[in-house]
Amino acid sequence: MEDGIAGPDQSNADWLRAVVDTAVDGVILIDAAGGVLMFNPACEKLFGYSASEVIGRNVKVLMPPSYRDAHDGYLHNYHVSGERKIIGIGREVVGQRKDGSTFLMHLSVGETRQASGKSIFVGIIHDLTERERVESELRESAARLRAVVDTAVDGVILIDSNGTILKFNPACERLFKYRADEVLGENVKILMPEPYRSGHDGYIRNFVTTGEKKIIGVGREVVGRRKDGTTFPMDLSVGEAKQVGSSIFVGMIHDLSDRKRTEAQLIQAQKMEAVGQLSGGIAHDFNNLLTVIVGNAEFLSEQLLSRGDLKRLADDICSAGERGAELTQRLLSFSRKQLLRPVETECNKLVESMHKLLLRTLREDIAIATQTDPALRHAFADPAQLESAILNLALNAQDAMASGGRLTISTANASLDAGAHNAHPEVGPGEYVVIAVTDTGAGMPKRVLERAFEPFFTTKDVGKGSGLGLSMVYGFVKQSNGHVTIYSEPGLGTTVRIYLPAVLAKTQDVPLAVDKEVTHSGSETVLVVEDDPFVRSYAVMSLESLGYKVVSAVDGRDALQTLAAAAHIDLLFTDVVMPGGVNGWELADLARKDRPELRVLLTSGYALETLEAHGHIRQGALILEKPYRKAELARLVREALVAPLPV
Repeated sequence: MEDGIAGPDQSNADWLRAVVDTAVDGVILIDAAGGVLMFNPACEKLFGYSASEVIGRNVKVLMPPSYRDAHDGYLHNYHVSGERKIIGIGREVVGQRKDGSTFLMHLSVGETRQASGKSIFVGIIHDLTERERVESELRESAARLRAVVDTAVDGVILIDSNGTILKFNPACERLFKYRADEVLGENVKILMPEPYRSGHDGYIRNFVTTGEKKIIGVGREVVGRRKDGTTFPMDLSVGEAKQVGSSIFVGMIHDLSDRKRTEAQLIQAQKMEAVGQLSGGIAHDFNNLLTVIVGNAEFLSEQLLSRGDLKRLADDICSAGERGAELTQRLLSFSRKQLLRPVETECNKLVESMHKLLLRTLREDIAIATQTDPALRHAFADPAQLESAILNLALNAQDAMASGGRLTISTANASLDAGAHNAHPEVGPGEYVVIAVTDTGAGMPKRVLERAFEPFFTTKDVGKGSGLGLSMVYGFVKQSNGHVTIYSEPGLGTTVRIYLPAVLAKTQDVPLAVDKEVTHSGSETVLVVEDDPFVRSYAVMSLESLGYKVVSAVDGRDALQTLAAAAHIDLLFTDVVMPGGVNGWELADLARKDRPELRVLLTSGYALETLEAHGHIRQGALILEKPYRKAELARLVREALVAPLPV
């Protein structure tokens, strides 16, 4: 060391020098004015200077400008007032190398005194570059993980050992209808219905105490609870991680709603098929029995001409047998085992002839109307069975209109393309003739609608219905390679549509509607509002294929929020009857208050006269009736976009 520095004897000085020179951390000595007195090899490596380049110079040479400018002031204040900024305090600072680059370091500064009483400062410098690199990598890794979690299709939720929610990704927000800021810090039980809610704390306590796994570490199917109180099935997988000695639980949530819906549809189809096979077998055997009963009753009637009382009994047996035969025919129709004689059928003529029959058959307080498409194609179907199906639907409609009403039978051409095929995979895409039977009666609640086609299911009083009318229609249509749908809601009446394969006499002259007619396209922005997910998906897909930009909403309230957030919407394409308290026409009125230039196109599966009767549409409104072809959608969207705005 330099002369004048108070210190131990020479052997101790040599020992101390060896320690300093071999230290991993940098060791630097400076005098009271900031001049460098010692600069060990570790400092040379850190700063890129040799000791000879630094010793005798002010320590500020090792500092970036922001530290350099303040350093003299720190020393002056310390000597005058004893105020400590760095001296005697360890802290993270930035050093500057000879090449001008900087690095993060931990600096600890101690003080000793020379024999003269002047201060000597000893700095111990620890390079934090590696720690900073590791921390940077951790930050980047955490950012990547956040990006994965935030963009995941499935929900990801983190909770602590008390059940408090720490993380709630956007997929969880969509699933549970909560914003993240509404649930962070809340107990995860807020997302559970009973009995999961009551048992949750016990599951966690039991796992922490005993390690017994109920959900943690095990994937299982449970039920989630949305903000609005509704529930949905989900697959929940829970993993455990440790953080500062405490458990953190990571939940992966997969929505099972679509799978459950598909399973329910499959089960219903299987049940209908099983009942159809059973009823077909019963009907076959029963017909054999009826052949004997009716045949012998007829024979007895002929032999008992002289005994009027006994002849009447035989005739009654014969009549009962014939009624039984009608029932078995309906069973066979449902089971798709009746003998069909499909031919090219002019449905317009058939409907007109049915109109005369129904005038004589139905009550006088039922008004009957027909609406036929002059360009209707011929259908390939059994005309006798089709007449029977229309008659069954008309009689059902009459029962639904106890105080009178209006029955409408209409015909139209329809194309079922890929979108409709996805919604009803049992129906092949192609050209169909549609016969719709609409009433203004009481309508069906959901629980009745779901079972409407089941054989023997009826809501009528005992003795007033066999429960085979709609099931016969279902069986006939399915056996004809067609499709049947019901639109119904309490107070709005019912529309049953029968789809029968259309006859295309010359394919080269009459190409599919999707090839011939879809010529209208555009680039405007359309807001599609539809509560049925299958119909909504089909409409969005069709409009996008026509070049339009499309946003969608599930009901009127959702649509109003979307309109408030969207910069520009050219056309509102909305269903008329929707859940949520805002119907299509009300939505149009509310939307046009803020956007008077907005065009509107309405759509509905109900008959127009039903909607008009309930005030859901007004004169001059542009309506697209369901089910619609892509060409019809394209034409009416274009028509709506170019139509003059209402005054």
